[in-house]
Amino acid sequence: MPDIVITEFVDEAAVADLATDYAVVYDPELVDKPDEMTPLLSDALALIVRNRTQVTEALLETAPNLKVVGRLGVGLDNIDLAACEARGIAVCPATGANTVAVAEYVIATMLVLLRGSAYAANDSMVAGNWPRLESVGREASGRQLGLVGLGAIAREVAKRAAALDMSVTAYDPFLAEDDDAWRLAQRIELDALFASSDVVTLHVPLDEGTRHLVDAGRIDRMKRDAIVINAARGGVVDEQAVTSALRHGRLGGAALDVFETEPLDAGKGALFANTPNLILTPHIAGITDEANIRTGAVTVANVRSILER
Repeated sequence: MPDIVITEFVDEAAVADLATDYAVVYDPELVDKPDEMTPLLSDALALIVRNRTQVTEALLETAPNLKVVGRLGVGLDNIDLAACEARGIAVCPATGANTVAVAEYVIATMLVLLRGSAYAANDSMVAGNWPRLESVGREASGRQLGLVGLGAIAREVAKRAAALDMSVTAYDPFLAEDDDAWRLAQRIELDALFASSDVVTLHVPLDEGTRHLVDAGRIDRMKRDAIVINAARGGVVDEQAVTSALRHGRLGGAALDVFETEPLDAGKGALFANTPNLILTPHIAGITDEANIRTGAVTVANVRSILER
């Protein structure tokens, strides 16, 4: 039986590293095969997951020897932290490994949405049209970016936004007033941030305090041409409210990389059909070639630090 079970995709170098000292089962499709996963955990010392594997109390009961859960990313809402703590199981996120990737995603999607249909003219042009006036968009320079949360990723976004000559504001009630991070953004209350920002980007975990943080009521207080970007956690945005606002011209654009149900199936995906100025991506903001390598390396180091101490 394996010492380490890896249920979702990871850089092959990370697998090879662990396999030098441990029996490793790596199957990136194992997350969708629970009947195969459970028996593998009976003797496992470590479990390595991304965001789709639900590390529940029931799953942990099938892994009596488990010492560590390595998370290939930073969000922990798919892991029962209390159950892990009760069993003395360490939970190790790959903190910092995908920070740059997510920050670049936020900036890139913001710029695309501000330019409107400029990047969606291929079919029209191939057909012989020249939709120049319809493709005129907006500049980032001079606009206000509002960061909900000012953690590591948001700080990288702030640096890049400042380089684009944007004014940067942020709301983070958990950050001390004298924290050095506030040099990157003007401190602002949440309602004021939503009301005054041209672009709002979310950088918070999903909990009862942040669920549907962006709902119909909050959207009503935003500028009509404002943009919302969620590369944090599905559920922070009320998806129905956002799609309705876009269809009725109540928002200028939105980018969603995370969803309340992942992966989207055809039924859930139908909610977003025929919605203008909307970018949907499959929870990919934090995954680039470089970030995947870093995430694997950090997770290997985290797992080894627990198993070899």
